[in-house]
Amino acid sequence: MKLFQKNSLINLWRTIRYNLKIIFAGKFIWFLLASFAFYLFFAIMQVFNNQAIGEGDIYNLIMFPGVLLVFYPSVFGIQNDEDSRILEILFGIPNYRYKVWLVRLIMVFVQVFILLIAYGYISSILLYPVNPFEMAFQLMFPIGFLGAAAFMFSTVIKNGNGTAVVMILIGVALLILSENLQRSQWNIFLNPLELPENFNPIIWSSIVTRNRIFLGVGMVIFLLYGLFNLQKRERFV
Repeated sequence: MKLFQKNSLINLWRTIRYNLKIIFAGKFIWFLLASFAFYLFFAIMQVFNNQAIGEGDIYNLIMFPGVLLVFYPSVFGIQNDEDSRILEILFGIPNYRYKVWLVRLIMVFVQVFILLIAYGYISSILLYPVNPFEMAFQLMFPIGFLGAAAFMFSTVIKNGNGTAVVMILIGVALLILSENLQRSQWNIFLNPLELPENFNPIIWSSIVTRNRIFLGVGMVIFLLYGLFNLQKRERFV
């Protein structure tokens, strides 16, 4: 029994490692290093600005490294499968491609969540004490939303570079609009840990709740639409 459990765990680990290698095309370590480099850069900037640091600042600090981690697998995943001929194999197995990509996306999001917790712990030690789990949970809403949107566009555009350009343009547009939507439930980058000045906490809590529902539902819709697009084999051949 113990031997069976041990073999099952070994096989599970090998499957996870294999899929992560495919998802990141063997470049995961570079994206992890780039993410950590951006985190350190912005953290040092926060310190040198000599401004009071709070939970809201830590939230903003960790946001970009998290988006960077989810960006590559969501944008280039389909193209990597197509380039390595794996996509054609998946299309040859009825209904299997949905499970493969659903599992891969879950693996990416879980991995990003764990890394966000790690960034939260580092921030608590170096900058300001925060709850790493709450911080990671709140960050997963916008990061998951953007990751799911990138995956959906990748199934429509079918080209990693094209999808990357579209997502960058969308990201820039959202950042510009976030100034006007700062206190709106429609703001993708709404910071739930930063209460605006002279704003009723009860109203703010209601806005945050509706914002999280909007992002959560949007993420599910994007994922389902992307998985639905994978049914159409002719779009990818």
